[in-house]
Amino acid sequence: MRHNKNFNHLGRQAGHRKALLSNMASSLILHKRIETTVAKARALRQFVEPLVTKSKEDTTHSRRVVFSYLKQKEAVTELFRTIAPKIAERPGGYTRILKTGFRLGDAADMCIIEFVDFNEPYTLGVKPAATEAKPKTRRSRSKKTTDAVEDATVVESKKTAAPKAPKAASAKTAAPKAAKKTNVGKKM
Repeated sequence: MRHNKNFNHLGRQAGHRKALLSNMASSLILHKRIETTVAKARALRQFVEPLVTKSKEDTTHSRRVVFSYLKQKEAVTELFRTIAPKIAERPGGYTRILKTGFRLGDAADMCIIEFVDFNEPYTLGVKPAATEAKPKTRRSRSKKTTDAVEDATVVESKKTAAPKAPKAASAKTAAPKAAKKTNVGKKM
């Protein structure tokens, strides 16, 4: 009988299920986000969150315990070096499941599982506007302005020393660059 044994067996034997979850957890740790079915993602969440909690304490024993589950040295070092410091103050809930629709072949419910603190924008190569703004500091700008003034005086002295070209030649080169102004597209 299977009374109160209510975790998803994922249609696999115990050894196959452990290997599947170990490989998926290693991929999640290395890539920070993977796409899978919702059933596997929920099983993976139950598998990986205790390991992340264990990684908050960086001791030899906790590394060995995590390695016994993951079985990949690269994933263990990534978990302890990059993920654990970022989630140190978080009390739990390290992963997020975002449903993406249904798979074309068998209509399985698909999703993305990712670490919460590693959620880069979903657009390719575009950073959010908040991170592009420069931080404001209270430093005095007197040093920068004096350097700019000195550079400007040096540039001006160089320009006066250079011989000037005739006005006719400069007018001919400037004429093709100027565009005609039209009223096309303007509202009246």
